[in-house]
Amino acid sequence: MSNRNEHRAQMLRDLYAAYIDQRKDIVGAMLTEDFTFSSPRDDHINRATYFERCWPNEPLLKAFDIEFLSVEGDQGVVRYRAETTDGKAFRNMESFRFAGDKIASVDVYFGRNTA
Repeated sequence: MSNRNEHRAQMLRDLYAAYIDQRKDIVGAMLTEDFTFSSPRDDHINRATYFERCWPNEPLLKAFDIEFLSVEGDQGVVRYRAETTDGKAFRNMESFRFAGDKIASVDVYFGRNTA
């Protein structure tokens, strides 16, 4: 893995850690100003709408277990298992696009509940 890919892979690990720590400031610093977010519930929403809808997380997240992470050039993919504070768990995949040293977009693909 190239140094740039390694840096971006670490950025993604730090992103998930910031969610657990409720560090919106850290996440905000990782995103481009024209960042977009898509999921089965959100269709290409902008940065401001993303923070309105996705912060704070409900239910609160307790842990992310990154099961697969790959970065190649301006693209990254993460599969994780997340646990909530109310004892539930689910597995998702996320596809990232980078612009320089920031995250320009993420597409989330919902998986199944695993609890």
